[in-house]
Amino acid sequence: MKSEEIQELFVRFELAAGKLDGVECWSARELQHLLGYSKWENFEKIIQKAKDACKHAGEEIKYHFPDIRKMVSIGSGAEKEITDVLLTRYACYLIAQNGDSRKQEIAFAQNYFAIQTRRAELVEQRLLEYERVKAREKLSQTEKQLSGILYERGVDSQGFALIRSKGDQALFRLNTHMLKRKMGVPESRPVADFLPTISIKAKDLASEMTGLNVQSKDLQGQSTIEQEHVDNNGAVRDMLTKRGIVPENLPPAEDVKKLQRKLEGDERKMLKGVKKNTKE
Repeated sequence: MKSEEIQELFVRFELAAGKLDGVECWSARELQHLLGYSKWENFEKIIQKAKDACKHAGEEIKYHFPDIRKMVSIGSGAEKEITDVLLTRYACYLIAQNGDSRKQEIAFAQNYFAIQTRRAELVEQRLLEYERVKAREKLSQTEKQLSGILYERGVDSQGFALIRSKGDQALFRLNTHMLKRKMGVPESRPVADFLPTISIKAKDLASEMTGLNVQSKDLQGQSTIEQEHVDNNGAVRDMLTKRGIVPENLPPAEDVKKLQRKLEGDERKMLKGVKKNTKE
């Protein structure tokens, strides 16, 4: 997501915020449109899932999701009464968590509502960290699926590790040991945990391509599949270098495990804040 898009969404979410009895809140009807839902009926299902999550967390639904009714214009000076729900920041966070994070509005909301301090730069930084953690999780899933596909075609775990290493060498022009040494990665840790987001996504794309081609071409045996994976990583590298991006020259990023713990810590702090406000 571009910085300009984040700034625009930040302003829209800020303008939609209100206060009731000193508590920060949002209208569900307004949040529906902010999150890109065209039908209220579909959004109500997400609200119900969020209420269930709230209940399971031991929080009061009536505090975080109070029902209200309000009048809206229907044209020509006429009005009608509709139902709405006032949502605390925690309620909005739960709604965002139950949405489709592939939508940029949802991904933004998941991070916006998780941060107590309302500053655009904090939200933007957290979004970047969140995107990297999710990219790493996606790569792990892709490699797990690829390992299963290759196992059915005569490649064991040791063979898969070798294929993956040859793929890295085609992508970075360095073997795994040299790449770890250059990036300062501990020998016991996967190099992907320290790669910048674009490199993680590059590895993921090449692995997706290998999985698809192994099945569509019905490739068998380690050597044949290894060459396929090398070719795919080479193709991804060519695409990047043509755009001026040299994977092995990108600086290492923060340990993704630390980032994950930091994001989870933010969420725990938020929940503590919610419990404190509820008691007050």
